[in-house]
Amino acid sequence: MKTLQGVTRTDQYRALGLSTFAFTVCFAVWTIFSIIGVKIKGELGLSDTQFGLLVATPVLTGSVSRIFLGVWTEQFGGRVMFPLQMLITAVAVWLLTSVHSYPVFLLAALGLGLAGGSFIVGVAYTSRWFDKEHQGTALGIFGAGNVGAAVTNFAAPFLVVAVGWEGTARVYAVVLAATAVLFYLLAKTDPVQEERKRTGARAISAGEQLAPLKNMQVWRFATYYFFVFGGFVALASFLPRYYVGAYGLELTTAGVFAGLYSLPGSVFRALGGWMSDKWGARSVMYLTFIVSLVILFFMSYPQTSYVVSGIKGDIAFEFGLSVGVFVALTVLLGFVMSLGKAAVYKHIPVYYPHHVGAVGGLVGMIGGLGGFFLPIAFGMLLDLTGVWTAPFMLLFVLVAIMAVWMHIAIRRMEHRRHPGLKAEKYLSDVPDSPLERPARDQAASVAEPAQPRPAS
Repeated sequence: MKTLQGVTRTDQYRALGLSTFAFTVCFAVWTIFSIIGVKIKGELGLSDTQFGLLVATPVLTGSVSRIFLGVWTEQFGGRVMFPLQMLITAVAVWLLTSVHSYPVFLLAALGLGLAGGSFIVGVAYTSRWFDKEHQGTALGIFGAGNVGAAVTNFAAPFLVVAVGWEGTARVYAVVLAATAVLFYLLAKTDPVQEERKRTGARAISAGEQLAPLKNMQVWRFATYYFFVFGGFVALASFLPRYYVGAYGLELTTAGVFAGLYSLPGSVFRALGGWMSDKWGARSVMYLTFIVSLVILFFMSYPQTSYVVSGIKGDIAFEFGLSVGVFVALTVLLGFVMSLGKAAVYKHIPVYYPHHVGAVGGLVGMIGGLGGFFLPIAFGMLLDLTGVWTAPFMLLFVLVAIMAVWMHIAIRRMEHRRHPGLKAEKYLSDVPDSPLERPARDQAASVAEPAQPRPAS
């Protein structure tokens, strides 16, 4: 593997390993309401809509904070911002145990949500240690820290049984604070910050970092992330409730089954990064959307009974997914969503190498907002329709719209750049495709790479 000038492989592995571990712990904390929220729902007698809002509130803070944390990380470095963000969140998690009313629970959940902002801190910090040819793989490995959701789904139900939901929150707070201290002690200042200290160069201002956000291309990437990440967070939080309600399972069993979804939705993100490096992010996004549509179609179909008037009497038919088949579909869905998450973030350091914090923060914010609005929408749909599979119908419609928009936008962009381009070349993304590397390599000789033209 090539390394940046002055950066050793040991430095790269240290930065990637520490960032991934810290992000895993943060993500476990961020999704804690998916488990303890079920107990809180019972204690307070919440409706499905109220429960959906409680689960989604931490996601709101974790989403909105990403754009600011991204800018600050570009300015002050991840070695400072990561521990600071974790310590503040640990305090909020600990204080959660003293809350007893629903409105105050929502306020406490806002503080806990800062754990979700750790993603963009880690992206900005990790990307500075790797060259462009390996950033997709490195960020894919880092993004596998989403496995923290699986850790919560697997472990938290048993902690709740053993020490109660309050004790579970305290354990999470202590682990998060310890992780913050270890990260600060073991991590090194990234190469960009070191160069600024050596030369006295100023950091890019917040206004300059936010300039690329006027490009429609950035917002298109953000909509993809609304599903692949926001949908992942929403389902990781919603599935325990779904299994308990739709299939009548115990919370511990429901947590394990939800963890089976979260696990591939996290660990295979590294594979998605490698695939994006090798074949281009567009190919991976097409795969993600097409497979997701097929899976969501079957998950959306409710338990149904038909009675047909036959020649010799009524003929009864029943259709529905057994819990085993449903779990298998969620595992496959989590797998392709993990590929899509890596593909979206493959683009950012390639297109916007000097604005990773701001652009990545916006994309992460929009994606995180999916994790905020979708659980609320899920709860409202359950209350309004009384159909357990209604949330999956909503996801099917959203994916269909995104897939069509992506395909139309790519065709228009490629026709502008390469009139008469053959259809099979639409799968390759500019400029990270092997088809475009000569042009990119030539551009790399320029001191300040020009930003790509706004693309719809």
